[in-house]
Amino acid sequence: MSALSDKPRRGRPKKQPMDTLDTRESLLRAGMQVLTEAGFVSSSIDPILRSVGVPKGSFYHYFSSKEAFGLAVLERYCRYFEKKLDRFLLDDAFTPLQRLRNFAQDAEIGIIRHDFKRGCLVGNLEQESILLSDTFRLRLQETYVSWQNRVASCLAEGQKQKEVTSDQTVEDMSQIFWIGWEGAVHRARLVKSTQPLSAFLGFFLQTVQLTK
Repeated sequence: MSALSDKPRRGRPKKQPMDTLDTRESLLRAGMQVLTEAGFVSSSIDPILRSVGVPKGSFYHYFSSKEAFGLAVLERYCRYFEKKLDRFLLDDAFTPLQRLRNFAQDAEIGIIRHDFKRGCLVGNLEQESILLSDTFRLRLQETYVSWQNRVASCLAEGQKQKEVTSDQTVEDMSQIFWIGWEGAVHRARLVKSTQPLSAFLGFFLQTVQLTK
């Protein structure tokens, strides 16, 4: 073998496997940030692509359409939020109603940290549901059912511990919780205060707490 052939080959360095999954995940994270602040229909994918450094022409390598991207962002947010709910609502170090208080307190801290700009992605999408496809609206409904089931389980445990009233079903109470909570989140962003969150939670807990 000649000395020339022993030299390392020049040229473009071997490309490290930039994982498609990593880029896709970065796009989803950026999408979550945008959609917790704004609606889906009026949002452009351009700032999302710029924030991740992905050329616009490459977007369709990762997602077949803007709607497919939105549904994927929604799915990722749902998984994130389900884990968050489980962390609070399954914490048996606290009574069931205190778990709800802890969840609400964490939400208040979060909305203050983001200067009242970020809300609930699902709630934002719900506000423009009339403009979304049937697939989108069905996925939103399924998400609420998942969240309601978690609150219902927490309230059912509260009934067993004689902390929560049995005058209403846990299914009805959990639905009321999410209807009111999402409204309180929107109002908190409007007035830039956590008072609506505290007011709703106080009213809800007073309504469902078993009077002894």
